[in-house]
Amino acid sequence: MTLPTVICILFLGCLLLGSSAVDVKGQISWNDICRGEFQSSSPDASLTAQCSGYSQLGHARVVLDNMKYGGGVLKDGSFVIPNVPSGTYLLSVISHDHKFDQMRIDIKDSTSSGEFTEVRPYIPGTPMNPASTILLPYPITISARERFNYFVPRESFNIMGMLKSPMILMMIFAGGLVLGMPYLMKNMDPESLQEFQKEQAKMSHAQNALQSGDFKSGLSALMGAASGQDQTSSQPSQIRAQAANKNRGKSKRR
Repeated sequence: MTLPTVICILFLGCLLLGSSAVDVKGQISWNDICRGEFQSSSPDASLTAQCSGYSQLGHARVVLDNMKYGGGVLKDGSFVIPNVPSGTYLLSVISHDHKFDQMRIDIKDSTSSGEFTEVRPYIPGTPMNPASTILLPYPITISARERFNYFVPRESFNIMGMLKSPMILMMIFAGGLVLGMPYLMKNMDPESLQEFQKEQAKMSHAQNALQSGDFKSGLSALMGAASGQDQTSSQPSQIRAQAANKNRGKSKRR
């Protein structure tokens, strides 16, 4: 096989491969969401609107299957994705400030009848197959659906928001106890006040011992305070039991 024959075969193979590839064409339609403030000096109003939308859109690309194939967007909003072979693809618009809908693109072989390119809507998260029965017009027309807002406003002073914080509620409760404790102690009877002062002195002694490093005396003081509370709590029940026994004895004598 001679060299010219090999060159002819390779050339014919490239032509056959190129004939099965399709250029995907489309247009980004400007709307109220994607419209800038740039004004063109051209008297043509349509050119002014195109430049206005492109200035707000910024640098964007239209890609298939996560940038497997792609093409840039021109100032008039048109785009071309060249040499796309037959198959099923997911079309997306990559933009920093705007959100676009995704579309399913089906490119048929050159041997198939009808249109080579079919456009269908696609909902993110749904399976690609089976395909939707709704066909969209070709060339593709797509417009922005939403504008991303990266600005987070600074939170202002909110009293109700502070009151919802658990730490603030604990501080308010502790402050109420500090302020209300003197009034509670004034209304206590002398015996209860003396017992409370004794328990408070034991607890302060235990805290001082633990802070100084004397864990043995601190733990013993805590145990003594706990046993003292048990004794004081059991005294009223013992007095009640003794009184009940006396009443029973008097009733028997009668």
